[in-house]
Amino acid sequence: MKITILSRSASIPSTRRLVEAARARAHQVRVLNPGRVEMHLDGISANLYYKRKKMPPCDVVIPRIAQSINSYGLAVVNQFGIRGMPLMNTAQAIAQSRNKMRSLQLLSANGIDIPATVMARDAADLKAMVGLVGGVPVLVKLLQGQEKHGVMVCESLQSLEAALEAVLGLGHNLVVQKYVKNTGQDVRVLVVGGRAVAAVQRRPRVGRLSHTLIKGARLEGVELTEAWRVTAERTARLVGLEVAAVDLLDVKGQPRVFEVNSSPALPDMEAATGMDLATPIIERAEALVAGAPRVDQQELAGGVAPTGVPAGKKGSARR
Repeated sequence: MKITILSRSASIPSTRRLVEAARARAHQVRVLNPGRVEMHLDGISANLYYKRKKMPPCDVVIPRIAQSINSYGLAVVNQFGIRGMPLMNTAQAIAQSRNKMRSLQLLSANGIDIPATVMARDAADLKAMVGLVGGVPVLVKLLQGQEKHGVMVCESLQSLEAALEAVLGLGHNLVVQKYVKNTGQDVRVLVVGGRAVAAVQRRPRVGRLSHTLIKGARLEGVELTEAWRVTAERTARLVGLEVAAVDLLDVKGQPRVFEVNSSPALPDMEAATGMDLATPIIERAEALVAGAPRVDQQELAGGVAPTGVPAGKKGSARR
């Protein structure tokens, strides 16, 4: 196959792993910076150019769009789709995953349990919001700005004050969620093609502002439980992602989804699990080219939610 990976650089670790896995399976791979892709529409055709040269078609596109160029990058992904090229993640699904409040609304309406969550436009409301979800520890999310700086764990009143100082006056939309520190597990599940393939547990540094997953957290490989598998797979399908990292809190065997990511970092999860996680993504790309149905066209996890709520039906998910 001819595979196009949309990424700022071939040297980014996750992009490099995808290139390695694709070449190991004898595919041709090109990495294109989506910020340098030019688009042309005239009512008849939809063309793509890279460095002013018209781009030939490819067999499949793997988007890894940075949050810093989100709007333009998603337009590029959509243009590939308009030209009829299979997409590992569609622009619509990526956008859905990055609109944190809307994705949580979607999950909650379809029987996926989520932590207690509140949203406000003003950072000055942060303390009151924390009270509404039961106090610290909490996850504080900035819904604008770069994704890797958008999530903080506040485990104490001191770190909460620091978070308030950091965001006060910036005009960001905020989501605050209950975070279970000692009685639950903080887990990321990688889902590819509608199937959960690996899980890691995150352990944030105590008493500090720490980004979940990327910096300040230690990853440990854990065995997938059936509850995590079902919840993560249904979540990815609901959002419409072929490749997704589903972040959840497990409280006494009850998984609660707090975030979905469309461009998960692979090397750290591979190091923690000892698994090759890039190859399953390439294998799924092969399946899409061969005509396999997309996950967002399939029935949701057999049509039954973990709580017994039929998939796609609105109903109580609180347990």
